[in-house]
Amino acid sequence: MSASLPPSYFERLYAADPDPWKFETSKYEAQKYAATIAALPRAKYRSALEIGGSIGVLTEKLALRCQSLLSIDVSEQAQGRAKERCHYLPQVDFKIMQVPHQYPQQNFDLIVVSEVGYYLNWEDLRKAQQHIARTLEPQGHLLLVHWTPKAQDYPLTGDEVHQAFWQQVSTIFRPLVSQREERYRLDLFERL
Repeated sequence: MSASLPPSYFERLYAADPDPWKFETSKYEAQKYAATIAALPRAKYRSALEIGGSIGVLTEKLALRCQSLLSIDVSEQAQGRAKERCHYLPQVDFKIMQVPHQYPQQNFDLIVVSEVGYYLNWEDLRKAQQHIARTLEPQGHLLLVHWTPKAQDYPLTGDEVHQAFWQQVSTIFRPLVSQREERYRLDLFERL
């Protein structure tokens, strides 16, 4: 079994390029972020968690829909940029955490897993799913958004990540939105 990608993998990427996936400038990313925000069924969330906030481009957009938003990431470099970007948003808090080994203890009514699940191997993804199920409040929303092509370095594909959560439908979640685009998919679930 492939290992989950370690924090050092991301620190090397951000050291070489402060925006390695072109979150700030890519038309594709801008369209995907717009679809991500549009998929949220509530105008406001009380307490949200963003797993893998990176440099904070999506964080900034999510914050406008949240009374409180905790953005976690494994990269101190990326999170430093996210803090700068979101400095004017007092409802956003940041923590360095490596899911599933570290995970917040509070409950949330929104959890966003965007472009990060495929960095985990199967064992770690299953542990992350347990944490998410435990901390997502009843009727809370889980939003998954992942790139679908296979990436050589990544232990899983975006489709594999989403299918793992679809296996929890009817026992833990009910599906609200399922959308597939040319290079990514988006699934929104509600906690039973």
